[in-house]
Amino acid sequence: MIQINDFLKTAEKKKALPKVIAYNRIDGPGSSLDLGKFQQAFWRLPDMPDKDDPARKWTQNLPRTVGITINTGTKIEAHPFDPDLIGVRSVEYETEVIAHPGEVVPVSENWLLKIIEIFNLSGVMFVLKNLREGIHSSGLGGSSTATIGVCILANGLAGRPFTKIQLISLASRIEQGLGLSITGTQEQSNVLFGGVTDYVWFPWGKPGHPGTGYGESLRYELVPPDDYGLLEDRMAIFHSGHHRQSSEVNFSWMNSFLTEDGYKLHSQKMKLAYMYREGLRLKKWDHVLESIERYRKIRTKLCEGYMESSWDLLERAKSCNSTVFPLGAGGGGGVLLFSPNPESLDKLREDLAGVYSEIPFKIRSGGHEISNVEPMENY
Repeated sequence: MIQINDFLKTAEKKKALPKVIAYNRIDGPGSSLDLGKFQQAFWRLPDMPDKDDPARKWTQNLPRTVGITINTGTKIEAHPFDPDLIGVRSVEYETEVIAHPGEVVPVSENWLLKIIEIFNLSGVMFVLKNLREGIHSSGLGGSSTATIGVCILANGLAGRPFTKIQLISLASRIEQGLGLSITGTQEQSNVLFGGVTDYVWFPWGKPGHPGTGYGESLRYELVPPDDYGLLEDRMAIFHSGHHRQSSEVNFSWMNSFLTEDGYKLHSQKMKLAYMYREGLRLKKWDHVLESIERYRKIRTKLCEGYMESSWDLLERAKSCNSTVFPLGAGGGGGVLLFSPNPESLDKLREDLAGVYSEIPFKIRSGGHEISNVEPMENY
């Protein structure tokens, strides 16, 4: 047992409590291909070239997603607590769970507490607070961001026994295994690696390379930090004003996946995700718009509820040479707006002012920040 109560009391006096800030992501075409069943169903042994090119055409039929890290997210701070207990408190959701280490029941409401127990910590309360009030996750991957953030902080306090890829696998399996949500590895990978990143998924590890299996990916930076402004000028996030359980949409997609027609529709996603990837990398903004349009239409055919609260936004966007993409499973209310032309997006913003609320953002090159943990290695 790693008893950290005294260490945290000292840190509190110094106003240097261990903490992690874990950032959210914008998804797009390729979203849901990070789910385990989709990774496994569509993966085929590729002909991996010895010398790779930036286009990575050999990956175009493999499951992939693109993550865009933004400056919303969750702050997670470790506070001193009863030496014999562990706890998790959410400021935003006004919830708190407490248990003795070794006695955490594996149910969904204990998912973050179970992570602290896994790392054999005691005498600590993890306190979570969203960086921006009132938006919850809004389809930005909030629960997964919190999960991997807790993993990163617990791992640091325990002396970093796990690698980044292992943490991704741990976070994803805990969240799905305890029934919190249907999740993959995109949000978790985003918090570990950040930036505008293409992830090609390898559900059993990279062929010919030692790996950890679930969570492994081939990663490529699509947009360098100096060019983030070009993307920010063409993207916006607005809230539809409605919340719905993302699990409802995810279950519909999973059920359709098990039918012949549904499987055929799902199987079209890889090439559209590749088109999105290349559109971002080459700054071919019309290709980005086309990939978003075509991918959204497939998702809507598979589950009409995906667009339940976004039809009006879509009609308004079309009139301004723009398009929309409900984020996540479309349940959080957050909707991505995209236009190849920044002036068209500005016009759309004017049309939406006073009707829908915008969630402003900046793109970040890093997915998380951890501080005040290093002294624990010598504790």
